Amino acid sequence: MKILFLGDVMGRAGRHAICENLARLRTEWKLDFVVANGENASSGMGLSGDHAKTLLDAGADCLTLGDHAFDQKDMLQYIENEPRIIRPLNFAKNAPGRGARVFSDARGRKILVTQVLGQVFMKRAFDDPFSAIDQVLRTHALGGGVQAALVDIHCEATSEKMGMGHYCDGRASVVVGTHTHVPTADAMILPNGTAYQTDAGMCGDYNSVIGMEKAEPMRRFVTGMPKARFSPAVGEATLSGLYVETDDRTGKATKVAMVRQGGLLQSSAP
Repeated sequence: MKILFLGDVMGRAGRHAICENLARLRTEWKLDFVVANGENASSGMGLSGDHAKTLLDAGADCLTLGDHAFDQKDMLQYIENEPRIIRPLNFAKNAPGRGARVFSDARGRKILVTQVLGQVFMKRAFDDPFSAIDQVLRTHALGGGVQAALVDIHCEATSEKMGMGHYCDGRASVVVGTHTHVPTADAMILPNGTAYQTDAGMCGDYNSVIGMEKAEPMRRFVTGMPKARFSPAVGEATLSGLYVETDDRTGKATKVAMVRQGGLLQSSAP
């Protein structure tokens, strides 16, 4: 199976880049399944129902969220009627939506998509992500009920993301980090066959401060005082993410490559 994961979609620039490029990439790379993290797609804070529909119509098969999952209040209801949106497993016990779901690609192959929030350096305490993910992976075993499994680990600390990668090694096809908006250069296949990258980066304008227009963040760093609200940068976006090929029999990764399409981080195709 050929899987593309796209990092945090950041505001209008990120949405535009996906709308302009994803259909082409699906054809050129013969993609079977596309997952995008959409939790910053609406003004950099959360995901609205309208913007979720835009990303899904543009070619994403599934959208994951994060700690800003319900910043856009209409998502509280929208997610109940849109099974292609996955919120974090360990967000809250009474949160709407689901934190894991099994999807089918065009050939009928099953792929599990799930997401957990980390605990280290996060603004609020979430439930243990390791026990949450363990239960899901035990229920949906590679080579059994699913042909592939993707885990989005949404958190600050690189160490926690790496810990999750090794914890899932051999039990998930892909473990990929989101949240920091900065792509890491460590795409690899772990010893037991799981494709891994600490952070996929963002789909947004990199001529920015993690996707925001530079003036206000820089003012706050220099003076320690806020003057205005943060607003997403609107220049040409780079699509950042991870491309993975998996073996249908075992579910393990056979190829992994970082993705950088357009904008300041343009690089070659996988």
